[in-house]
Amino acid sequence: MENTKIRNIPFSPPDITDAEIEEVAKAMKSGWITTGPRTKLFEQKIAAYTGTSKAAALSSATAAMELTLRILGIGAGDEVITSAYTYTASASVINHVGAKIVLVDTAPESFEMDYDKLADAITEKTKAIIPVDIAGKMCDYDKIFEAVESKRELFRANSLLQEIFNRVIVVADSAHGFGAERQGKKSGVAADFTCFSFHAVKNLTTAEGGAVVWRDVPDLENDKLYNQYMVYSLHGQSKDALAKNKIGAWEYDIVHLGYKCNMTDIMAAFGLAQLERYDGMLKRRREIVERYDRALLPLGVKSIRHYEDGRSSGHLYLARIPGIGEEQRNALIVKMAEAGVSANVHYKPLPMMTAYKELGFDIGDYPNAYNQYENEITLPLHTLLSDEDVGYVIETFKTTLADVL
Repeated sequence: MENTKIRNIPFSPPDITDAEIEEVAKAMKSGWITTGPRTKLFEQKIAAYTGTSKAAALSSATAAMELTLRILGIGAGDEVITSAYTYTASASVINHVGAKIVLVDTAPESFEMDYDKLADAITEKTKAIIPVDIAGKMCDYDKIFEAVESKRELFRANSLLQEIFNRVIVVADSAHGFGAERQGKKSGVAADFTCFSFHAVKNLTTAEGGAVVWRDVPDLENDKLYNQYMVYSLHGQSKDALAKNKIGAWEYDIVHLGYKCNMTDIMAAFGLAQLERYDGMLKRRREIVERYDRALLPLGVKSIRHYEDGRSSGHLYLARIPGIGEEQRNALIVKMAEAGVSANVHYKPLPMMTAYKELGFDIGDYPNAYNQYENEITLPLHTLLSDEDVGYVIETFKTTLADVL
């Protein structure tokens, strides 16, 4: 590295062009900046892109997951299962609605939850599973539904919506997975409900934001369900600002004590412009992932293998370095930063976090998740990386790894 000019490679900056700026400016000049026509158009385009009938745009994927659990009638006395290897949002929403968090370890040498252990974790109290499409690679939903079906006789519905499914409901945390496919199914139609994030670091961003889509199910009234999301997301108010803006339509009702997590037209305008470019952005991500793989896998590095079973969204490049531990991995991240390359870790398993320890979780019960974490490093992966940047990341990784080892 001595003879190489140091570059500054940020980890995950947003890819913003004049197209996004112009769309946001149009929204601002229109005078309609909260939930309005652009949000409704964005919802239609999300549904079309994912192959679903409806999409509800919200303020975050976290809000999408929590509102889904609430609309399903999940609460105190219920259990919801998710992965021990994820960001806190996958699990904290379970706690928010008053249900019990049940964490499942990953399978050996995998970032996906152990599907055999998933079946064992299902009890008569289980109402939902939140699988995590980590890094943009979808979970094996065929195996998830096999686990669900194997325990169908234990399910006890406690809401009308739960009765329609008459089994444990699968709510995908696909915060990373917009645009992904696996085994011929898009993220959006593989699970019962699928929640996306459009946060600043995500492939497609609206600065902050998210959405939920769902599959068509017999007896499930899509318009009614969509309206529930809209009402829940805006204080339980029976009309949003767009509906109230019609002549003489000021009056509204508060039909329940709701929440405040609607998307705005400024955010939606940002997303509409991003959607126009999105397929090209996914293509570029794949090029970078494949170049990383070609350079690093021969060194013995293990990657998440994004394109093994379909099309990943290529959100994060998760790499593991066999034979090293946390201390060496952390030193590697510091040395790469000193060379101008920002790296990260995804994720520190939830049982290692203070809040989850206080709930009684112990990382000793999740050995596979810990093994994935202790030598994991996430390299920069975004559409502002030039070919030269990618080459620099690779060479920096190789050089600093040799120093650490």
